Amino acid sequence: MQARQFLLASRPTGAPTPENFALRTVELPPLESGQVLVRNEMLSVDPYMRPRMDDRPSYVPPYELGEPLTGGAVGVIIASESPDRPVGARVRHSYGWRDLAIASARETELIPDTEFPLSYHLGVLGMPGLTAFAGLTEVGGIREGDVLFVSGAAGAVGSLAGQFGRLLGASRVVGSAGTDEKATLVVDQLGFDACFNYRNGPVREALRAACPDGLDLYFDNVGGDHLGAAIEQLRLGGRIAVCGMIADYNRPPDERGIKADVFQIIAQRLSIRGFISTDHLALRPTFLETVGGWLRDERLTYRESITEGLENTPTAFIEMLRGGNIGKAVVRL
Repeated sequence: MQARQFLLASRPTGAPTPENFALRTVELPPLESGQVLVRNEMLSVDPYMRPRMDDRPSYVPPYELGEPLTGGAVGVIIASESPDRPVGARVRHSYGWRDLAIASARETELIPDTEFPLSYHLGVLGMPGLTAFAGLTEVGGIREGDVLFVSGAAGAVGSLAGQFGRLLGASRVVGSAGTDEKATLVVDQLGFDACFNYRNGPVREALRAACPDGLDLYFDNVGGDHLGAAIEQLRLGGRIAVCGMIADYNRPPDERGIKADVFQIIAQRLSIRGFISTDHLALRPTFLETVGGWLRDERLTYRESITEGLENTPTAFIEMLRGGNIGKAVVRL
């Protein structure tokens, strides 16, 4: 059987381009004991994939040149050599960027038959949802009455973090987005109290206007000037949960960083903590029960940006990094 899969053809310099990717057709070997063959139905493209395209140390190994790319995917098992993973079962796994995937059973997670679309398990019920939930609860320690600021508020994680924050007791939720249209959507559809377009002027001024009395918790998806502005606007005992720094992903290391009055970290006794979702897998049962309940009660608004066709996966990825998506960016095969 043949499969189509994307390889990393070259390492990007700055923003990725279509030339950095190559689509190849390969012959799949027979299944070994304990393996399954999955027909992928939805693929995930996420910001964390961009640093993996550089040859430098990170919390996950870099992608290898000429090797298949990986990422979140959901699909249906069409052949199985595992008693625990029958044909027809729906699973989530990390062999994305391809139409057919061979994986060991232990590398797949069974998706229960529920009323939710399969794609939700790449977003609100998947890694982005867990990231938002863990970042607010276990990392940021959200408290009743907190003023919460979420950067990248129209993105996969930010759009959920703001809504989760409100449901977890925040008294005011403020976001930032990259266009006026997105800023309006974040308020009108996602229920934030305010959202500013960070391209309209200095982030410090916009954040100060949106939170004149300060803020208690910053959920950081962006880094850069957003992080600097938050440090200067946080109140005594303020917390920052850092899950992404997309502003720096296309920059070389010597051009990264923040400009801020960092003495405020001491003066206001701030806590800044970076994290990734896999640090908090023990939280998944609570997360799924809580967020699943919010979805059933229609207390959440969930948005997806869907790109059609495996061949358009690089385009979906590049557009996501440019901010072209609203909510979770996925590819439907």
